Amino acid sequence: MLVLASCNGDKSPEKLGSGITLSNMDTTAAPGDNFMQYVNGNWIKNTKIPADKASFGAATVLHEKAQDDVRAIIENAAKAGGKGGSDEQKIGDYYASYLNQKGRDSVGLAPLNEEFKKIEAIKDAKDLAAYFARANKLGFSAPFSLSVSEDLKNPKNYMLGTWQGGLGLPEREYYLLKDAKSVEIRQKYLAHLEAMLGLAGVPDAKAKAAKIMALETALASKHMKKEDTRNIVALYNKYAVSKLNTLMPDFDWKTMLDEAGLGRADSLVVMQVQYTKDLNSIIKNTPVEDWKTYLKWGALNGSATLLTSALDKEHFNFYNKTLYGVEQQLPQWRRAVNSVNGALGEMVGKLYVEKHFPPEAKERMLVLVDNLLKAYESSIKELDWMSPETKKQALDKISKFTPKIGYPDKWRDYGKLQVKKNDLFGNALRATEFEYNRNIDKLGKPVDRSEWGMTPQTVNAYYNPPMNEIVFPAAILQPPFFDLKAEDAVNYGGIGAVIGHEIGHGFDDQGSTFDGNGVMRNWWTEKDQSEFKKRTNALVAQYSAFKVFPDLNVNGAFTLGENIGDLGGLSIALKAYRASLKDKPAPTLDGFTGEQRVLIGWGQVWQHKARAEALRNQVSTDPHSPATFRVNGVVRNVPEFYAAFNVKPGDSLYLAPEKRVKIW
Repeated sequence: MLVLASCNGDKSPEKLGSGITLSNMDTTAAPGDNFMQYVNGNWIKNTKIPADKASFGAATVLHEKAQDDVRAIIENAAKAGGKGGSDEQKIGDYYASYLNQKGRDSVGLAPLNEEFKKIEAIKDAKDLAAYFARANKLGFSAPFSLSVSEDLKNPKNYMLGTWQGGLGLPEREYYLLKDAKSVEIRQKYLAHLEAMLGLAGVPDAKAKAAKIMALETALASKHMKKEDTRNIVALYNKYAVSKLNTLMPDFDWKTMLDEAGLGRADSLVVMQVQYTKDLNSIIKNTPVEDWKTYLKWGALNGSATLLTSALDKEHFNFYNKTLYGVEQQLPQWRRAVNSVNGALGEMVGKLYVEKHFPPEAKERMLVLVDNLLKAYESSIKELDWMSPETKKQALDKISKFTPKIGYPDKWRDYGKLQVKKNDLFGNALRATEFEYNRNIDKLGKPVDRSEWGMTPQTVNAYYNPPMNEIVFPAAILQPPFFDLKAEDAVNYGGIGAVIGHEIGHGFDDQGSTFDGNGVMRNWWTEKDQSEFKKRTNALVAQYSAFKVFPDLNVNGAFTLGENIGDLGGLSIALKAYRASLKDKPAPTLDGFTGEQRVLIGWGQVWQHKARAEALRNQVSTDPHSPATFRVNGVVRNVPEFYAAFNVKPGDSLYLAPEKRVKIW
């Protein structure tokens, strides 16, 4: 029998709480009809989304706590008054430059006008290609981006890749759908374009807004659909640089790559080949003057929050109020903290973990991760639908997972980044270019396996297929995800299922195309691959049937990877919890059995409310299902849910056993 360590050490269950917030529950709701309502119903009823939020929930509270902690760190650094070039000077001056709105208003549009002059100097296709490279460096809009990442087929090395881009609205569908809400958003976007151009002093703003809209619509019409971008095998198309003219014969690739600092590149992975081919004619047939207007909009939109109050307000009114339903701006200090975290994330993170993440927390998490990996190993061995050949490969992959907990072992060096007092625009652009240069400098070097893709103060987690690693920043390791004062069950339903979720990404529709060494290759037998797709297709169908609104369903294909992660994560967390009991009975706390508390722990993690506009945006742009379906959509497939809460035929969440999806 599998025996796993308890995540609470020697603490006895009798001395620990259940970890359940009983006052949040609506026990008048039947768990089998609406488990989200049962676990979080009173909280949903009694909670109002704050005016400065698009949504609100358990993760939001934790995010704000992390922001509060970071604010204190930043303000202490600022008070320290470090010498020029020190961490304290950079953190303090960056933060102060954001808060100095009066100074930003007095400078006005001068920094942007310097950028406009560079755009106005564009005369021909060569200049245009050169500015695309500059826009990429500075984070401004361009039809496609260039970046360096682990090579999907040779993960010990880096590759240079492209990704489609160039849109001011969140996603291609916003430009193309004909329903009333989409038409309304496009009308408001057009008005926003005109207003922003007017505030920036661009003449003939109305006509130029129409030109921008037409060009972005042309780009959007050729974008690969978001569902299709999940087919990561089809995205890997490596071209020798000398052959790029077969895709875009009229584009000056050499000039762009040279200006981008990538002239040494000998190959390029083109993620969206057809879009790249179609882009050739769009670039060629669009007058240079229209491109200049478009690029000015990209620079304006990319820096609107860094300049005047008027630009910032208009930007908020469209991107927050119209698209997400947010009623008012976040306090400026919170926006300033976000900006500092974005620019100096690991510099701040180093101070954050010193104060808020003790070494013993990392050790405790490593035990939990080990428990979940062992439970996955056990589950794979027991699968009745997978052949021994494929199981051998899956078990090899599990054995090679690398967990990263809390913070990186090696901190990022910001020595080359210059931060100036009262120069927010310059600070932000220098920080963006610093990060860009840090990224492209990797090309031609061996992969740095110590690097992190999130800062320690981030409330999130991720799986990286080419590295076969699961990463859990320090800030997520707090209640309701991880409660050291609670008995094990609720922690297995919280952080345990989140760990399982991230491990599950190694075996979702994308992760399953990578082996244990992070190499993208097919390690499945044909029969097993067919059975895997049959099961994942059933999950797609389940989620595609969920209605967010009468006129809008969840996109089951787009959310498949996250739904596989959720289902596998909770299933394996239940298995790991049972193993942790070491054949002893689970204690009953607050009237709930151990398995009930695991399931309730899962529901508590996804406690969440969202504005209607934000939900619509999420369905269009986010591969995660809305919170209600992350709870109800998962538990109905988990056999333990039926036994724990006596779910019977006729209950809304009931699925006949043969309809329940089990993958891992």
